[in-house]
Amino acid sequence: MSLLTRREFVAAGGALATGLTSRLASGLALGQASTGKLTAGEVIARIKSHVGVPWREKTVDNLLTGAPDTPVNGIATTMMATLDVVQRCAAQGKNMIVTHETPFYLHQDQTDDIKDDPTLLYKLDFCKRHDVAIFHFHDHWHMRHPDGIAQGMVEQLGWQKNVNDPTDPKKLTFDGIPLSKFVQQMQAKLHAKTIRVIGDPALPVRRVDTSWGYLGREGGIKMVAAPDTEVVVCGETREWELVEYVQDAITAGNKKALIVVGHVLSEQGGMILCADWLKSFNSEVPNVFVAAPEPVWSPGCLATA
Repeated sequence: MSLLTRREFVAAGGALATGLTSRLASGLALGQASTGKLTAGEVIARIKSHVGVPWREKTVDNLLTGAPDTPVNGIATTMMATLDVVQRCAAQGKNMIVTHETPFYLHQDQTDDIKDDPTLLYKLDFCKRHDVAIFHFHDHWHMRHPDGIAQGMVEQLGWQKNVNDPTDPKKLTFDGIPLSKFVQQMQAKLHAKTIRVIGDPALPVRRVDTSWGYLGREGGIKMVAAPDTEVVVCGETREWELVEYVQDAITAGNKKALIVVGHVLSEQGGMILCADWLKSFNSEVPNVFVAAPEPVWSPGCLATA
């Protein structure tokens, strides 16, 4: 599904969310009293007031562990709060984690179907024992102007001068660099091991359209088919949908390419930017970025390790 469809789906799913989010939502009012030390609820209130867009009533952007009155010793942003990331944040004394993607294996953060799963329980217990407050920050960071993820990825890749419209930094123009060299440069800047590419390595890259994160069939086909686009960059997509379409488009004689970065690395730059943004209004405690690991590896990586 397209990004728009995904966001509509997220909004609808928020109305059904239960468990972890529902028991905490009432404590995040902007006017909550201060305990004398910065709290998770106060950080969230500041995020709401600084992000620059109206806060949705139905959203996945909620506090998932800890409580609004949890004292904050330090803030860490991350692309995905895996257990490894949570442990590293706790070891650094950063007990509030602002994560772009869910820590609980479903975008809407519902866990009723796996409430007795030992891995989930281990993670929840670790957060409880270490007073870790995890805030899921997805919808409104994308809604920000410009989109916080897209802006952060452009900055991480050094593409600022290639952006067509700074207010919407998802379309870019390059000077005809061969696709193979273009991807190698991306790989180096993102420290990526498993980028996948469809297209002629010699294809001159001039007009690029990006969809950081997941890219579905409907929006993806529209992007690839656009006459003013040669290369589409995404985080992940389905091989029996968009990947097949790109293969067929190339076979039909179109000069097209698809670069699949991997979901985590395709949005991580946005959370690097988020850490810097949080520093501007949370000066009482340290604000840092903690990288989520690239989740998969390839045999070639082992050979060169």
